[in-house]
Amino acid sequence: MTRGGKDKDRSDGPERKCIVTGEVQPASGLIRFVVGPEDVIVPDVLEKLPGRGMWVSADRKVLDEASRKHFARAARKAVTVPDDLLTQVETALVGRVTSLLAMARKSGDAVAGYEKVKDWLGKDYADVLVQASDGSERGKNKLSTPYGGKFIGWLTADELGLAFGRETVIHAALGTGGLSKRVVEEAARLKGLRG
Repeated sequence: MTRGGKDKDRSDGPERKCIVTGEVQPASGLIRFVVGPEDVIVPDVLEKLPGRGMWVSADRKVLDEASRKHFARAARKAVTVPDDLLTQVETALVGRVTSLLAMARKSGDAVAGYEKVKDWLGKDYADVLVQASDGSERGKNKLSTPYGGKFIGWLTADELGLAFGRETVIHAALGTGGLSKRVVEEAARLKGLRG
């Protein structure tokens, strides 16, 4: 219950407060940071590093703002913010999304290639449509997001290729398995940095 006596809706998981905006929102929309050795700010995309976490909205402008002054205030001491912090976060999120996609592929819950994706969409196996941001618009327009499903379109063909063990991938689909929700959440955080 809240202080006002109302029940909180925690169906989206635990909530955290952004150190920049002050908004309380589900942790899945935020990125955790900790103070590492030698008082350097370290991104904790997996949310497992020890230490008091500082949460920042997964948005490029908000992360820029946090880098300028908010980390020191939240840590209550002088800290060093690496110049390439945004690049570190983006690289970590890309790695997280591609590894989750690779796990989904290995479990039979994801396919790649135009014909396989078209087949899954036609048979209502797919819950998520994934298309490379640098793919041909003409080719991408031939497939549509499944009814009631999700769309991910901000990974490059090379990044998708990493997940599927190929050089490049333009079209992919995720089934309704357990990893789909996690892939969508992690991809949404990445979209905030690339959007």
